[in-house]
Order: sequence, then structure tokens, then C-alpha cells
Amino acid sequence: MNILRRFRDAIVSIVLLLVPFLVLNSHLKQPSHLNGFDRGVLKLMAPIQYLTMELADAASGVIENYIWLVDVSKENKRLQRDNTSLRYQRLSWIRDSRENLRLRRLLDFREHTRFELQGAEVITKDINEFFRVVRLRLDSGPSQRVRPGMPVIVPQGLVGQVQRTSGAYSDVLLTVDRNSAVDVIIPRNGARGMLRGTGESNRYLCRIQYLDRSNLVKVGDLVVTSGLGKRFPSSIPIGKVSRVIRTQYSLHQEAEVVPHVDFSKIEEVFIILSDPGHGTEPGNLP
Repeated sequence: MNILRRFRDAIVSIVLLLVPFLVLNSHLKQPSHLNGFDRGVLKLMAPIQYLTMELADAASGVIENYIWLVDVSKENKRLQRDNTSLRYQRLSWIRDSRENLRLRRLLDFREHTRFELQGAEVITKDINEFFRVVRLRLDSGPSQRVRPGMPVIVPQGLVGQVQRTSGAYSDVLLTVDRNSAVDVIIPRNGARGMLRGTGESNRYLCRIQYLDRSNLVKVGDLVVTSGLGKRFPSSIPIGKVSRVIRTQYSLHQEAEVVPHVDFSKIEEVFIILSDPGHGTEPGNLP
């Protein structure tokens, strides 16, 4: 058994060495020099060579596809990072653009208004069911001139009035606060009344009281300050009438007013220090 096993191993080794030699030898010969044995070898090995080449091509394709997918995955991750970065840059540019536009509008308003103004930045908001007060931090300037009662405005209209001051800070009572009272007029027909805030927690709303019933008030009418009492300069926009309330036997009518100012979004305001056009300092009672 051992002798047969040795012969078998020797024969297998010889065959394994001889077959590649014969195949290589047949392949290296010119076609005109091939003999019958060479042709037999080539014919016998042709299916094996074809199968080997197909397997090699398939394996090569798998490897190449794997490498390609790895590269694509890396490229995809890089593109995702770049896309995220570009989106953040775009959002930053949009935010800066809006900020610049808002500041330009504030500067333009300040340059073209008749009032002497003191700029202030909104730093906190204290809003509850009883009060709607905005705490302001004054910009650099003559902050010592700010006194309670002075009107606070933005380009869209009246915000309220200074309620109290403490150092570089001021509390502002909003027009929508139930403790606020502003004498107003409707320019279309001269109807005059007292504007008070409703103090509602779910919306910003005011109501004009003591409107003469003989003055027909309509939805959409503009409401501005009347200037009566010199606490607020005249013609400061406040809002528009959204609803008219009339009772059958009353001598007066009431009107709900939606303010022009979006109090939830104000970031900077102006305090009216004086009205040079009328030679008055708002906030001072006669």
C-alpha cells in the first residue's frame, strides 16, 4: 500500500508538472509547427482555459466593483459633508441678508422721521396673562434722558410707552396691555376714541372705546395716535379696524384693532425723546 501510494503521489506530481509544460509548449509554438499531439492538447485544454478565464474575469469584476463601491461610498460621504456645510452657509447668508435688510430699514426710518430717537435693543420679554411688558437695553447715547411715559415705536408703528427705568434698562408697556391707554383717531372720518389693550394671552389685540356712534367706522380703517394730551405725538400708526361693535341703544360704538406691529418679533425699537417738529417732549402731561 505504501509503495502504491508513493507511485500514485509521484504520478500525480509528474502529471501536474507535465500538463502545464505541455500546454505552455503548445501555446508557444507557431500554428504552422503544431503537430497532432499539440492540437490535441490545445483542444483538450480549451474548455478548461475558457472556464478559468471566465472565473478570473468574474473575480476581477467583483473586486473592481467592491473597490468602486468603497470609493463611491467615500465620495458620497464627502459630498454629504460638503452639502451640509453649504446648506449651513446658505442659511447663514440668508440670515445675514435679512439682518442687513432689517437694519437698513431701521436706519432709513431713523434718518427720515421727524422725531429725535433713542435706539434700544430688546433683551427680554415678560409676557403673562396680566401684563405684556418688554424689557429693553438702551444703546449707547443719552440714556439719562429716557423717562417713563415716553413713546416707543418701530417703523411699523407704535409699540407702547416706557413704564419704568432702571440704569441702562427700561420696561415698556405694550399697547396691547390692558393697562395701556392711547387717545387715537381714524383719519378717514375723524372718529376719536380711547385705545386700550385687551390683554389676551393668545393674540395681540386692542379695542377703541367711546367712539361716537354718528361716525361710521368700517373694517379696514386705519387707526393712528391723535396727539391729544401730548403724551403721544400725532399720526403714529397703530393698526387697522378688524371688527366694529355697535349696541342698539348706546351713544357709542367700539372697534377692535389689530396692531401693525408683530410684538413677538421685535428686536430693536426707538424711544421718542422729543418731537422737534412740534416743539414738544412726548411723555409729559400738560
